Amino acid sequence: MLDATDTRLLAALQTDAHLTAHQLGEMLNLSPSQAGRRRQRLEAEGYIQGYAARLDPARLGLTVQGFVQVQLARHGPEQSKSFARLVSTRPEITSAWTMTGEADYLLRVYCADLAGLNRLLHEVLLTHPAVARVQSQIVMDQLKRDAPLPT
Repeated sequence: MLDATDTRLLAALQTDAHLTAHQLGEMLNLSPSQAGRRRQRLEAEGYIQGYAARLDPARLGLTVQGFVQVQLARHGPEQSKSFARLVSTRPEITSAWTMTGEADYLLRVYCADLAGLNRLLHEVLLTHPAVARVQSQIVMDQLKRDAPLPT
């Protein structure tokens, strides 16, 4: 069970994962050792799954961000596993979700340019035997960066 201090600690770490136990302790009115133990417990219990740097896609030359909806031709376990294996091997696909509705999957992709997106769609996704159709949307502007989870 999370208490109010745990949720404040999680919110603080989502904003800045580099906070030291001393800094967390000051923010939460705890000793550094208490703050450190809480952080370790939340990590051990799986509330904190890891730490990562947020990179700027444009600075890395990834100028095209898109969302791709994928509809499968057949819906058997082997087709789903095969498609999931394909998704896991492609670095351009940064996240993927199974969906309800018309599309079976929603993929978030980053590519260097439109030609790269075209190759991903036509040479990778559409050539997969389980894929019936894809529909892509290109992001024009991102109004809100991926935000911390509400705590």
